Amino acid sequence: MYKITTRKEIAPDIVSLEVSAPLIARKFEPGQFVILRVDEKGERIPITIAWADAQEGTIRLIIEVLGKTTKRLAGLREGDSILNLVGPLGKAIESKKYGKVICIGGGVGAAPLYPIVSALRKAGNEVVSIIGARTRELLILENEIRARSDGFYVTTDDGSKGRHGFVTDVLQSLLEMDKSFNLVVAIGPVPMMKAVSDLTRAYGVRTLVSLNPIMLDGMGMCGACRVTVGGKTKFTCVDGPMFDGYQVDFDELAARRGRYLDEEKRALKAYEHKGGACRG
Repeated sequence: MYKITTRKEIAPDIVSLEVSAPLIARKFEPGQFVILRVDEKGERIPITIAWADAQEGTIRLIIEVLGKTTKRLAGLREGDSILNLVGPLGKAIESKKYGKVICIGGGVGAAPLYPIVSALRKAGNEVVSIIGARTRELLILENEIRARSDGFYVTTDDGSKGRHGFVTDVLQSLLEMDKSFNLVVAIGPVPMMKAVSDLTRAYGVRTLVSLNPIMLDGMGMCGACRVTVGGKTKFTCVDGPMFDGYQVDFDELAARRGRYLDEEKRALKAYEHKGGACRG
């Protein structure tokens, strides 16, 4: 059992949980994730680690309520426990000196981006960060990422904060003004990561994206998280989650992610109809 030590609502339908997991906290590297199960009747879901405190023995998980399991998870309180928590899983980003780096987080993609920004800057890189959301209320970790960036930009779809538009608008402006960027890291919705990769390809800037397909065991055995990268099948849980954005088949990824949307909607509706009781 993994006890929740701190719970905060940081945006509408977005909750931050600090969880006691000393072994995971000591081993975590930026870009890695955990797979958890709320209780014995729960499904297994992957969540990227937003921060780890090795001294305190805690990890931070940021949960966006999208379906039944994330609603149950976000509904837990301080002192409650998560039954199973496995990790850290996946390959970490290589935290070395690249030179000048642009880090982009769309929506809750800012959560896994945060430790990556911190690690890249610590490695001696000049880091410019861009975060975006539909509205100002949905922006997360703004102060934390700004504090660890050499340059920082905000975009909102509705123009309620920062630049009116998308993260790609700022990205294009930066690439036009400065041809010396060596790396772009993008984490967020699939259409955003595809748009970033399409844009950076024209400028020849290496681009890494963090993929988030359906996932079950997290150890490369079930095959549920398979994606096509460079024309070859890869398993996100063991080969990723970070991949070369130029090589990813984003259309296939989007199709596979949407395969069970109807079932997920029905499960959430039934759960809410029963008053949120844990009934499997």
